[in-house]
Amino acid sequence: MNFKYKVLKFKKNKFENTNDLISIEEPLEISLRYKDQNEWLNNSLIITMRTPGHDEDLVRGFLYNEQIIQNINEIDNIESFGDKVGKYDIQNKIVVTLNNSKNINIAKIKRDFMTNSSCGVCGKSSLDALEITKKEKTLNSDPKLTKEIIIQSPTILRNNQSEFSKTGGIHASGLFSSDGKLISLREDVGRHNALDKMIGSALGKNQIEHKNQFITCSGRLNFELVQKVLMTNIGLMIGVGAPTSLAIDLANRFDMTLIGFVKEDSFNIYTNNQKVIVN
Repeated sequence: MNFKYKVLKFKKNKFENTNDLISIEEPLEISLRYKDQNEWLNNSLIITMRTPGHDEDLVRGFLYNEQIIQNINEIDNIESFGDKVGKYDIQNKIVVTLNNSKNINIAKIKRDFMTNSSCGVCGKSSLDALEITKKEKTLNSDPKLTKEIIIQSPTILRNNQSEFSKTGGIHASGLFSSDGKLISLREDVGRHNALDKMIGSALGKNQIEHKNQFITCSGRLNFELVQKVLMTNIGLMIGVGAPTSLAIDLANRFDMTLIGFVKEDSFNIYTNNQKVIVN
């Protein structure tokens, strides 16, 4: 499932307005309905971020892989519910009716998900918890970056990774000054963990100066990554891969400049191009 977004593309040394197909990212709240001592209970279990479609398959696989069910026959029914919401007009809640409550300990399950979750939204037990605590927007026109610095930052990031050259399977996040100098870098097998580590390090060393800094991440950009960067008040974020729809919408809300698909001679600006020097 995808949606067309307007982007400002830089390619072959010129900028042009075009459309780009973006993968939709939406939260799915999973609830369990089951009987406990002859009483029917309905508990919100977890939120996971997903591309809408095949939600029932996602739920079956999730419950089985987490061993909340031991057998697929323990599921009596899976049903989407709630209002159709957002620009895509879809239901983002689903309830699973189980006929076996043997492995259900809601308090323990939620605690485990909160502890083991690799992102800021997955693991939260209600869609209401998605409301971001940040209120103020980022600076509308700072930092200012040249196209050369944008293109160079992923290469600088990779060249300074200590583990990528050894394994080829690890993500990185880097804090850069607006003149392209790398300030801080951290690696992890998880994109979210790498960003958390880098921000934590920079905060600990008092290195955050949001007016003239930006962050570059390996891989694609999703809602959780944008949310984490916004909490630092840094208003420009670069990703090697594509952003999701929810990442773009969140960046737009807070005037963040979001740049993706950075290659040797091209990149896409998805939001707020005022921070990019286009001349």
